[in-house]
Amino acid sequence: MKRRSVQTRFGSLVVTEEQDAVTRLEWDDGTASHDVSAVLDEAVVQLLGYDAGTLTAFALPMRIGGSDTLRAVCAEISAIPFGDTLTYGDIARKLGVPAQVVGQACGLNPIPVIVPCHRVMGAKGLTGYSGVGGIETKVALLRHEGAAGILI
Repeated sequence: MKRRSVQTRFGSLVVTEEQDAVTRLEWDDGTASHDVSAVLDEAVVQLLGYDAGTLTAFALPMRIGGSDTLRAVCAEISAIPFGDTLTYGDIARKLGVPAQVVGQACGLNPIPVIVPCHRVMGAKGLTGYSGVGGIETKVALLRHEGAAGILI
């Protein structure tokens, strides 16, 4: 397992790579090392591009552990375009699972920001966010993407 931190407007993020694929993204707790790998190099470049507003879609090798449902939800989340949002219900209907299952999967997303669970909303609007800073971080990510109109 290799880890690298990168400073963004959303905080210091730590990307984890295992066997040539990104497996986690977390907010830095001060314990991240600065390991070297081609995958981590590219992840940092893409995260900085996203932060600068020049990258709207991540193209990184990723491996999501967990249940088939978690992987399916993360795949649907990854397909939401930059600046757009879907509801838990939208994803639930597509996958044939309850909206609560989609919400739980969003909370378990191991690669937030890159797998943009901040783009998933409740039926009545803004909902929580499991990343550091909670709902404020979700709002900041949505504003960064120009999706702030949904917040009014």
